[in-house]
Formats: sequence, C-alpha cells, structure tokens
Amino acid sequence: MQKLRQSAERAKEILLANDRGGYTVPTAGLYPYQWNWDSIFAALGFAVFDRARAWQEIETLFDAQWADGMVPHIVFRKNDPSYFPGPGIWQSNTDPMSSGHSQPPVAASVILTLAKTGGADDIARARRLFPKLVASHHWWHDYRDPDRTGLVGIIHPWESGRDNCPDWDLGMDRIVVPDDLGPYHRRDTDHVDADERPTVQQYDRYLTIVKFGRECGWDHRKIAAEGPFFMADPGVQFTLMRGDRDLLELGNLLGEDFDAGEIEDWIALSKEGAQQMWRPDAGAFVARELRSGDLSTALTNASMLAFYADAGTPAQLSELAGHGGEILDICEYGFPSWDPRDEAFESRRYWRGPVWSVMNYMIAIGLEEHGHAAMAARLRDDCLRLPDRSGFYEYFDPMTGEGLGGPDFTWTAAIYLTLGGGRAAGDV
Repeated sequence: MQKLRQSAERAKEILLANDRGGYTVPTAGLYPYQWNWDSIFAALGFAVFDRARAWQEIETLFDAQWADGMVPHIVFRKNDPSYFPGPGIWQSNTDPMSSGHSQPPVAASVILTLAKTGGADDIARARRLFPKLVASHHWWHDYRDPDRTGLVGIIHPWESGRDNCPDWDLGMDRIVVPDDLGPYHRRDTDHVDADERPTVQQYDRYLTIVKFGRECGWDHRKIAAEGPFFMADPGVQFTLMRGDRDLLELGNLLGEDFDAGEIEDWIALSKEGAQQMWRPDAGAFVARELRSGDLSTALTNASMLAFYADAGTPAQLSELAGHGGEILDICEYGFPSWDPRDEAFESRRYWRGPVWSVMNYMIAIGLEEHGHAAMAARLRDDCLRLPDRSGFYEYFDPMTGEGLGGPDFTWTAAIYLTLGGGRAAGDV
C-alpha cells in the first residue's frame, strides 16, 4: 500500500510538472508540444483530482480544431527547437500552428466518461464541446472514407498513434523517398536510445509523406486519393467505432438536437467495413493497405480493440480472445504492441513490441464488456505494476518490464490514476 501511495503521488506530480498552462506536454524535452490523444488521456488523470483542469485540457485541444472539423495530432503553441519536425516543416498555416493530420478519435469516449461521472458543470462543458465532437467525427467519415466503404484510412503512420508498428511496413515499403527531401536532424534520438525509436529509413518515409501534404496545401481529399501512404488502421477504425457509439450516447444524455440517424448509419457501415481487416490465418483484425488490398500479418494491441468497438462476429471475437490469452501467457506484462510469436517482434522498439498503458486501458474496457473479466483485470493490473516497478515511462518491455522511451510520461501517469492508483492511495 505504501508503494501504491507513493506511485499515485508521483503520478499526480508528473501531470502537474508537464502542465504548460492549460495543456500538458507528453514529457519534457522529447515531446514539447500538445499532442491530440495524449491530451485526451491526460484529462482522465486530471479528473481524479481536478475536474476543471481536466476539461481545460480537452478544450485547449479543440481550440486548435481546423475549419473542416479535423483535430490535429500536434498543436505548436510555441516554436521549440528540441522537437523535429516542427511547425516550419508542416506549414499548416493555421492559428495556432499545427501538424497536418489527426490522431485516434478518443475524445468522445473520454468526454462521455467525464459527463456520466460528474455534475452540472461537467454536463455544461460537455454540451459546449458536443458540436465540435460531431464535426470531428464528420471529418473522419468524410475525408478518411471518401468512398463510403465503412473502412477509414490514415494518410501517415503518425496518424495512427502507433508510429512504427510493423502494420505499416506494407505501406511504407511502397514509398519512394525523393532526392530533394533534404538533410534533417532528428531530435528524438537526442533524448532516447536509437534502438527504442523508429529507424532512419522509416523517418525518411515519414518526412516524404509530410512533404507531399505540405506541397498540396494539406488538401486531404488529394492526399487520400494520391498521397504516398493510405492504409486502414484497426486502432483508428475501432476507436472511431467506439467513439461514434459514445457520441450517440452523449448526445442523448445531453438532450442535444442532432442527427442520431446519421451516427447510427456510421456505426452500421463501420461494423460492416471492419470485416475487410479480418485475416483468418492470424485470427485477428489487422491493418490493410487500401490501394493494393494487402493485409498486415500479425495480431497487435490495436487488434484487441475490436472488443472495445464491438466489432466482429461472436466467432471472431472468441478466436481473438484465445490468441490474446496465448500472448499474455508468453509475456510477463501485457499487452504487447506486436505478437511476440512473429519474427518482426522487437520488445524494446516503440510500437514493434512494447506495452502501452493507454492501449491496455481501452482493451480492458472492451474485454470486460464481452465477458473476459480476468484478462481485463490482468491488463489493468499491469498498468499499475509497470510504473511501480520501473517508473512512469512512455512504454515498457513486455518481457522484462523495463521502462522505455520518455520518462515521467503524462498518459502513463494519467492511466495509473484513472485505474485506481490515486483512489486506492487516498485523496491525491
């Protein structure tokens, strides 16, 4: 209990230390700006001890929403040379400056949680954000599924939030790096060991995609149709499916006048579209390269979000749960970001193997809802055990529990508090 109390207090200290005045950075140095889904999960942590600050975190993010409804993945509230690529590379010409694409749409789900667990002020603040949420979901369905297939695409691995997952190797291998990409100096490996980060070859391709977007003025219809990368991501697909369902519930809870039928149509079409990601020999939903139709090869932590989204048939979910249990039997800590039985697994390299608390948080919700309470409890417990063992790192080795990536990480601390570290230790 003493260790739990100490970790809960440390988690609160991290959120406060990473506060930059209305928004948090994920961690000092490595990520000096506001990140989209990082801020949404930070709000969950703040809500344990300061609900007004939790809402402020979300509101500042949506203050950067584009006119077309997109909520960008990075908001550049100042120019910090410790990060690359900064606003001068993206050239989005927005106020505030931002990156040119989005990140997994988790806001509606978190806002629903805050509204259902709070009071009158929570309802009022959710009501003010509701039209912006609807616009954001419209953007995903309009600009990332232009042909209305029920399967949304991403135009950059960074848009998935799972930057260098082997899922993207199919699409990344198609990218031709131009001769005029120019020299650049990565900043991430100034802060973190290179063997924990994406490779130089991957970074060249990341910047090739950014170059295309910048040169077409971030025309998202053109990028989806002609850009160098367009893939379906189970992570984005499933968080959007869950988000649509939670958006519908939120609108009804708030008594808003909105087109519920449209959202119901999104939910139905997405459930059908998700079947295009099912790979029978992997027993999982996997990423799909949308131009070739090729499927990725192995189960990921994003595959496990099918439970969170209520995607798939009962038979598919049963098979997926079986594979998930086998993977957890292999790992000391779950859930790994890539199947450790696959040759592409790397236990220390970013999204090619390590455990991420935010993914565990969502996976556990879905597993619990589908009757897999023991597996859900295992993942929640690992979200507490890992920081207790190694500190509040960005991600963790699933075999050893070693903390990797950025230290004193906002969303790791936030999930620790959300899952009971703060409440079990008393009033933090």
